[in-house]
Amino acid sequence: MIQKGSKVQIHYTLTVDGEKVESSKGGEPLSYVHGEGQIIPGLEEELDGLTPGEKKDVRVAPEKGYGKRDPGALHEVPKTAWQEPGRLSVGEVVSGRTRDGRDFQARIADIGSATVTLDMNHPLAGETLEFQVEVVEVS
Repeated sequence: MIQKGSKVQIHYTLTVDGEKVESSKGGEPLSYVHGEGQIIPGLEEELDGLTPGEKKDVRVAPEKGYGKRDPGALHEVPKTAWQEPGRLSVGEVVSGRTRDGRDFQARIADIGSATVTLDMNHPLAGETLEFQVEVVEVS
């Protein structure tokens, strides 16, 4: 039975608004240690107590998934920060490093004449996540 400290393997399919986002089916199951915060809280809570072979449909609200969208996570950056700003496109995911040395990934939300607006929110922030889960192994 899944409990704190259990090593767990699950197969899952994640959908958002009826669209499949990702799935482990046909590949290796997802492995994690239960209670260690290695998966989103809302999914972990719903898996507590399940046993190998059990299947469960789980709906996770944004607050227990990737959080609500934060309007403060939008940042305008001068186009001069890129070597080839003409090649950027809205929706593209870019990587970089902040002035204080932290690495980041962001989605380009807008491209203006002199600036690029970066959205630092997780791509699934603000979304209700729907999982179809099958417990493969618990040890």
